[in-house]
Amino acid sequence: MKPILLGLLAAFFFAFTFVLNQSMELSGGSWIWSASLRYFFMLPFLFLIVALRKKVNFLWIEMKANPFSWILWSTIGFGIFYGGICLASAYGPGWLIAATWQITIISGTLITPLFYEQINQGGSMNKVRRKIPLNSLIFSFFIIVGVLIMQIEHASAMEFKDGLLCLIPIILASVAYPLGNRKMIEICGERLGVFERVLGMTIASIPFWIILSVIGVSTVGLPNKQQIVQAGMVAIFSGIFATILFFKATELVKNNMAKLGAVEATQSFEVLFALIGEILFLSADLPTILSITGICFVMLGMMLHSIFSTKISRIKIKGWHKNDFCD
Repeated sequence: MKPILLGLLAAFFFAFTFVLNQSMELSGGSWIWSASLRYFFMLPFLFLIVALRKKVNFLWIEMKANPFSWILWSTIGFGIFYGGICLASAYGPGWLIAATWQITIISGTLITPLFYEQINQGGSMNKVRRKIPLNSLIFSFFIIVGVLIMQIEHASAMEFKDGLLCLIPIILASVAYPLGNRKMIEICGERLGVFERVLGMTIASIPFWIILSVIGVSTVGLPNKQQIVQAGMVAIFSGIFATILFFKATELVKNNMAKLGAVEATQSFEVLFALIGEILFLSADLPTILSITGICFVMLGMMLHSIFSTKISRIKIKGWHKNDFCD
């Protein structure tokens, strides 16, 4: 029960991203500052965590060994990802962004062939391109249907261009996030822990955020105090609290595939928490019956996808070769 509660609490804090981004947008703040300020604020908190773990020097050695890859994949995994999420927030409500963002499950599956795995073939280890785990896409149908229902209804209430500016950045972000993170995992191997890797990617993405900030100063001016405070809250609640809680929950059940699937499925509640948060704190209108139906489809698809995927992994670990399945 404890891992499930921790997973739900993580989903609650993750939802702050979407609610506060929408709040900043409604108060006149630019998406540029909503995006860049989060990572500027996350940097000292992450540095403190890694310093307490006495891993700062080790991280620095790793980053110096391959600086170009760190900057490239961190810019994609953090910069393009979160910049896209914040840009979309300028054209749609937070609950819609939260629900549509769940297509990252599908995007993460479809980019599997971009990665390799080591397989023992005839006594020698060879790199083999991973295959798309088609079984994992079975329940993606529910997510796609839910997203289409919500986006079509949302687009019908605005100009076509604004509808695309809400959808396309999220699609790009949904590809950039798993691509950048998995590439960095591939580069780091098991030499770095989660917090060391996240700190390293935050540091390596700073040039992107500085460039974006310069653009922000020249186009929209400096952020107001309210946006600075709210961006700091996103950094703490979503970037720190939610991450720690979720990784703690998954760590508690890492050896039990059924419970791990249940913990991962709790993240579908981000959508519900974001919706409740906007209604309570931003006086947002209640979504229509059609949009609520779309939300239900997305949440159902996420839960089934997580539970089914972990069951497949458990079967393969017990009866198949360990390298027969993909991330």
